[in-house]
Amino acid sequence: MVSRPSLETATASDPDHFVEPLELGKRVKEIRLTKGWTLEEVSKRTGIARSTLSKIENDQVSPSFAIVQKLIAGLGMDLPQLFVETQEHSIAGRRDITRSGYGESHPTATYEHELLSFSISRKKMVPFKTIVRARSFSEFKEWVRHDGEEFLLVLSGSVIFYSEFYEPVELNEGDSVYYDAAMGHIVVSHSSDDAQILWVVAR
Repeated sequence: MVSRPSLETATASDPDHFVEPLELGKRVKEIRLTKGWTLEEVSKRTGIARSTLSKIENDQVSPSFAIVQKLIAGLGMDLPQLFVETQEHSIAGRRDITRSGYGESHPTATYEHELLSFSISRKKMVPFKTIVRARSFSEFKEWVRHDGEEFLLVLSGSVIFYSEFYEPVELNEGDSVYYDAAMGHIVVSHSSDDAQILWVVAR
């Protein structure tokens, strides 16, 4: 078991608990009406009873993740479309490709960062790959913290993810974590070779 140096423990949320988007019922009804479908048609497409669909739209029941999956498949959408309301806006059409090994290098004593899509300014997300050189919590003088939210995906190797309010956790290749970047956090390699991770910061 990994222990955290001199930090308090917070209770992590149940990973099996499905947190539904705000006003899910309103969003489902909006999608149905936009497509011009009746409740009966949506029932046939999703395999969900008409009465259940009506209760979902009127926020009388909280659907399970299995029901949400049926809605996604039946409505012909991706998961983010169900969570986020489509808004009218101009399309900037921005695109930037970063070839492997051609990112902008930003080495530090503990991390070797490679900034991706660096030619696009004023991004809402900042993606970068990092080789984790640090092997110990003690290599850091203080917590790393900054504004925004952050997503971390382990590309290779294994890391220990330390965070201010939670117990340290080992993350292996393919594992990921999403967290409030204002909360102190530190990542160290836990494998024989330096681990490589993908970080995405949302502003």
